[in-house]
Amino acid sequence: DGTLNILNDKDSDKNSDFVGINAVSAFDRYYATVLYNFDKNLQVTIMSNHEKSPEAFIHVANNAKLIGYAGPKDYNTLSALDKKLTGVIEYGWFTFIAKPMFAMLQFLYSYIGNWGWTIVALIVLVKIILLPLSHKGMVSMNRLKELAPKIKAIQEKYSDDKQKASMHMMELYKAEGANPMGGCLPIVLQIPVFFAIYRVLINAIELKGSGWILWINDLSVMDPYFVLPILMGVTMFIQQKITPAQVQDEMQQKIFQWLPVVFTVFFLWFPAGLTLYWFVNNVITVSQQYYVNKLFAKEKVLRHEKHLATKHTKEK
Repeated sequence: DGTLNILNDKDSDKNSDFVGINAVSAFDRYYATVLYNFDKNLQVTIMSNHEKSPEAFIHVANNAKLIGYAGPKDYNTLSALDKKLTGVIEYGWFTFIAKPMFAMLQFLYSYIGNWGWTIVALIVLVKIILLPLSHKGMVSMNRLKELAPKIKAIQEKYSDDKQKASMHMMELYKAEGANPMGGCLPIVLQIPVFFAIYRVLINAIELKGSGWILWINDLSVMDPYFVLPILMGVTMFIQQKITPAQVQDEMQQKIFQWLPVVFTVFFLWFPAGLTLYWFVNNVITVSQQYYVNKLFAKEKVLRHEKHLATKHTKEK
């Protein structure tokens, strides 16, 4: 029925029987061994083995033919044998987004011819598509930042009555055309897209042995000089500094300040292709946030000048 069942070693404490199976595969990040027959349903028993990987026993009757494949999880190779074999390239929960992303990656590569620049082009394209959402989120965060003093005053005034404080804050949001969820929702909606791209890049054997520029000779392994992870951390720090703070709690703010350092260390051993994706994404986000902040600063100056002009007119 097209369902993919994935068993890890920890899942094989006991024997498991499966019926209506068309293919059995053992695979890792880049390679797979597959036995399949898409014309006939098979019965398969996965037998536990505590000393090594679980073993598969295929019940074959009436001279059923099995076809075998052992090799790289290359989409074009698998697709040429049988489209259904591409199921061994596993993208997780967001497969429905990851597959179109991979198709776009291949399309861009057919014109660019360099996987590093293809990743850059993909991120630029995705950011353009998501521009309305991200712009809306950034604008909303700036509005909330401007309202922060008024919100704090309401919270202090009605510190003994949370319900009344919430009511007055909602009135303030309505009067100012702000939405407390407006900054978070657009960002949350983008998360599946970036997780899907992450799964595409972490599993793409096409990146194996493919270079980008200068010292990046293989996008499937870590940056040997840690340049990309450090640049990623720096851009993350800049992004954090210019993004209007949503967290009021001092302790939480201190924790967030350490996130760029934590992510930098975390990404030191990540594939260069994945780190490149995150770095370029940060650069574009920082540029966009800087632009939105400048617009708000300009708008604030204009409002102030208008207020002074109105005040001056009234005094006359």
